[in-house]
Amino acid sequence: MRIRIVDAFTERPFAGNPAGVVLLDADAFPEDAWLQHVATEVNLSETAFAHPLPPGGDADWALRWLTPTAEVNMCGHATLATAHVLQTTGTATGTVRFRTRSGVLRTTADDGGSITMDFPTAPLTPVDVPDVVARALGTEIRSAHDTGPDVGDLLIELADEKSVSALAPDLALLAGHGGRGVIATARAEDPDGVYDFASRGFFPSVGIAEDPVTGSAHTALAPFWSARLGRDTLVGLQGGTRTGLVRTELRGDRTLLTGSAVTVIDGELLAGA
Repeated sequence: MRIRIVDAFTERPFAGNPAGVVLLDADAFPEDAWLQHVATEVNLSETAFAHPLPPGGDADWALRWLTPTAEVNMCGHATLATAHVLQTTGTATGTVRFRTRSGVLRTTADDGGSITMDFPTAPLTPVDVPDVVARALGTEIRSAHDTGPDVGDLLIELADEKSVSALAPDLALLAGHGGRGVIATARAEDPDGVYDFASRGFFPSVGIAEDPVTGSAHTALAPFWSARLGRDTLVGLQGGTRTGLVRTELRGDRTLLTGSAVTVIDGELLAGA
C-alpha cells in the first residue's frame, strides 16, 4: 500500500509539521499493534490511517492518529495532511467528513490549495500552574488553562514572544505532569505583523519532544487569543526550528483551522497488515 509524508501548515517542503499518511483499501482498520508498529517506524509526531466508509452515512472516511508511542484523540496537522492526499490524488474533492475519536470532523479544500478544517472548540478552564511544569519551563508564567479531554494539553501564557522562542524545557519533568502536553504561547511581538500570536508545543508523554505545528492546540489558542484581542479571525505562528502558520476562525463551539500542505515523499509500504 502507499505511504506518504506530507508537510502540513506550510506551502513549501521541509517546513511546517510532517505527518505520515496511509490510505487503506479495506473497510476496517488493521490490528492496533500493526498501526502502532507503522507509526513507530515512521517516527513522526503523528501518522494518520484512514479507510473509506460506506456511502450514505454521517462520514466518508474513518480516521485515526498515532504518535510513535500512543494513539491520540485529536490531531490537526495529520488531518490536514490526509485531506491534502485525498484532494491531490483525486480520491476526494471539496468537503470530506472524517469519523474520529473526536466526532465527525470536516475538511474543505479551496481552489487555491488551502484546506479548512472544522474542529470542536476546546473548553478553557483556568487552573493553577503545576509545580512540575513551572520547574520544567523555568520562566515567568502569566496564566494556565486546561483545554479539555479532546485536546488534553495545558495551555501556558508567557510574558512575551521572546520568552516562547527561548524555551528550553526539561522534557523529563514535563513528561510527568499528566495530560497530552504543554502549549506555551504569547502575543506576537509585532502587532501589525503576519501573525497575531506565537506558540510552541511539547509532548514528551506521548513520545514527541516538540511538535512543530499542532493544529489541535489551535482549537484552544483560538478562543484564548480571540478573547484577548477582540477578533474571531486570527493567525498563529507555531514552532521552533520548523515553523508554520495556522489561520483560525472562532465560531462558537466550532473552530475553523486553515492551512496548506505539501507532499514530500510518496512511497510503498511493504510490510502489509
